[in-house]
Amino acid sequence: MEIEAFKKICSQPETIKKQKRPGNSMPEEKTVDENKKAMLERFRQELVIGGYSPRTTKMYYLYLREFFVNAQKKPEELERQDVVSFLAEKKEKGNVSNATLALIHAALKFFFDKVLHKKIMDEIKSAKKAKTLPIVLTKKEVRALIQAAKKRRDRLMIEFLYSSGARVSEAVKLKTVDLNLKEKTAGIKGGKGNKDRTVILSKEWAKKIKNYVKRRKAKSDFVFAKKNGKPFSTDSVQRLVKKAADKAGIEKHVTPHTLRHSHATHLLEAGENIRTIQELLGHSSLATTQIYTHVSLEKLKKVKNPLDKL
Repeated sequence: MEIEAFKKICSQPETIKKQKRPGNSMPEEKTVDENKKAMLERFRQELVIGGYSPRTTKMYYLYLREFFVNAQKKPEELERQDVVSFLAEKKEKGNVSNATLALIHAALKFFFDKVLHKKIMDEIKSAKKAKTLPIVLTKKEVRALIQAAKKRRDRLMIEFLYSSGARVSEAVKLKTVDLNLKEKTAGIKGGKGNKDRTVILSKEWAKKIKNYVKRRKAKSDFVFAKKNGKPFSTDSVQRLVKKAADKAGIEKHVTPHTLRHSHATHLLEAGENIRTIQELLGHSSLATTQIYTHVSLEKLKKVKNPLDKL
């Protein structure tokens, strides 16, 4: 699981190896001193009590650790220019995307705001994320994806991701006690932003999962479990979805989140109210959900071209 992997990272010596560059015989190695170790731990704890997910906590931690190495100053001495230099170097030499820069900005802002209690990040603009439309599968492609999954368990996972619109991190944590098969609902616990919500289950899927859980050999509290009863990792689910997409011959870049996008778009095309979709997806803002109005092909097909009306 991600939590275990993150704990392993935190327990390792605070050493960062820079990637080998042309002309260097050995990668450059720099360490983080005890003062910075303590500051990193304070930062991690603030993220935990702030309700951040293990994945976000892990990424923020790694970005701050890299920033410490880059600046080579005591945390209390860090200034605005140190941040600007670090972000500029990541963009110019690291060639990172604006989305990654925005994530680094958010990590550093949390550190300065919550740990050092300095507001220097308010003066530094976050990189604008590229406004790209989400990738959505057609219904035919979704059927092909499900059929391409080799194992019954994998098919049930793909069906759940699509039919519920759940995030992959939510799917791997789903427990059998969270399922209400009679009412065809499932309780998503501790979703993004540490929010709980209810999703609707497919009638056919509810029948199949009941039979699957009853007959499987592995004893586990989790709906989707490995042979030893432990839950899947998000990486494992990503790999099984990709494998099924390749086998199905789908040329689009397919991830578990693609199924969430497809779920929302197909609901919208079927005439479902956008506020209901917002509730099902667990979006805090309606603006986040409204992006699906731009990718609904069925809606676009109904628009009459003005040339045809001349």
